[in-house]
Amino acid sequence: MIRESYCIGIDFGTDSVRAIVVNTKNGEEAAASTFHFPRWRDGMYCNASLNQFRQHPLDYIEGMIFTVTHAVAEAGAAVKSKIKAISIATTGSSPAAVDKAGRPLALDPDFSNDPDAMFLLWKDHSSIQETAALNAHAKKFDTDYLRYVGGIYSSEWYWSKLLYILRNNELVRKHAVSFVEHCDWMPFLLTGGNDITQMKRGVCTAGHKALWSADWGGYPPDTFFSSLDPLLFGFASSLPANIYTADQPAGVISEEWAKNLGLNKDVVIGIGAMDAHMAAVGGQIKPYFLSKVMGTSTCDMLVAPVEDMNGKYVHGICGMVNGSIIPGMTGLEAGQSAFGDVYAWFRNILAWPLKHLLDDADTVRMDTIVEKVIPELSRQAAALDFNTDSALSLDWFNGRRTPDANALLKAGINGLSLGTDAPEIFRSLAEATCFGAKAIVDRFLNQGIPVKGIIGIGGVAKKSEFIMQMMADILNLSIQVNSSEQTAALGAAMFAATVAGDYTKVEDAIVSMGKGFEKPFYPHPGKNKLYEKRFLKYQATGRFIEENTA
Repeated sequence: MIRESYCIGIDFGTDSVRAIVVNTKNGEEAAASTFHFPRWRDGMYCNASLNQFRQHPLDYIEGMIFTVTHAVAEAGAAVKSKIKAISIATTGSSPAAVDKAGRPLALDPDFSNDPDAMFLLWKDHSSIQETAALNAHAKKFDTDYLRYVGGIYSSEWYWSKLLYILRNNELVRKHAVSFVEHCDWMPFLLTGGNDITQMKRGVCTAGHKALWSADWGGYPPDTFFSSLDPLLFGFASSLPANIYTADQPAGVISEEWAKNLGLNKDVVIGIGAMDAHMAAVGGQIKPYFLSKVMGTSTCDMLVAPVEDMNGKYVHGICGMVNGSIIPGMTGLEAGQSAFGDVYAWFRNILAWPLKHLLDDADTVRMDTIVEKVIPELSRQAAALDFNTDSALSLDWFNGRRTPDANALLKAGINGLSLGTDAPEIFRSLAEATCFGAKAIVDRFLNQGIPVKGIIGIGGVAKKSEFIMQMMADILNLSIQVNSSEQTAALGAAMFAATVAGDYTKVEDAIVSMGKGFEKPFYPHPGKNKLYEKRFLKYQATGRFIEENTA
């Protein structure tokens, strides 16, 4: 029996950070706290027209201090004395340039307002040209270094972003000793790290985003990168060959950070991982069930026994890495660059007159109306009749993540007439995001990876029965929605409990600490045939857009 103990799971999302204090025996939350990043909220250091989305490390530091101290205080002294470990989930790939001490350059006063010295958020696509160059360059080598990332590198990932910064900011280039992922930096910070060569890097980002593989003994050789651009010389060889799974400790909390967070000095810090991977764990992932974290974008994850995957490679996905997601299994990742963002875009289009024509005194009323737009659109869209010729959309509003990454692609809406109204357009947008999900499922199936069902995680999964039912009908698969409101933070807490020694493997923590599932969604008999016809039109539209926006 596990004696009563607690762990902290921290989830750094795109807009905010959440910390939860969890009972490791049963997964019950003792306390939780959320902090919205103020610099990000105010749009600082971002320029959507340039695909630039940067976050200041002070947002992370301030957010961690606020959420952990508030959650620990809320949990009480009795719980505080029993907190044994912390694990952290972050967005990814979200790297930053660091100095030899492993400190992000933006923490230096000379770089405090330089966006290139900050963390480049996952959704930053400023490195499209660098990505195209890397993909073309990789074809020149006998070794296929892109094999385990689906054969196509993405502008969302580590090396593309690193090269973009080196090419475009001479001052950062002169001072950058290395680039580190957000999920690797946070544990390093908490353990008092002050030497970049001693930083422990996790398998999740190393394998899925930075081309690490045991097949070639670590990262691709320095010559692979320096022959692409001499500016990359030395960066690969400076990275450690050894990487770590999330069930391993990064170290013990430093005295400074124990004081900052109000914790005991023996708290263990786990290896960090990407939020989607930890959300899959918190959402109780199991072999061959596709876990979809559905928020502003989607991350789709599947785990399979390592022995099942020998000799199998899935082209066009975001990675296939042994030890990621669940240590001891092969983790496969795919996803859509825009999901909830598509619905938010349409809501904002409709709300434009309200925001620009109403007086400041009407702000509260305006916010109330805007909040009701998507639920009302969903209600009316669900009642619509539709056929093969109804309005049809393409979901590439932020390019295409998978299958076959291409950040240059654009979205589209066709089949419009003067009789087309807002609910019909919204229905077509929702359908497009579900068709994007189907393209991913079909890629797995066509390349020999079974998909037995869907596990829905995240805000869209929990809030929109309309979209979940449509997805079940389009995929012709059942969907289970996990009950947890904080799957990424809970998954981090499950790993923390494993790092603390309360469980020998994270699968045992999943069983004991999981929240279970809500009422499932099943495909409606007969609807799938119409959706199959519309999916063929979606594919044809996609081919046309791809051919004409290349």
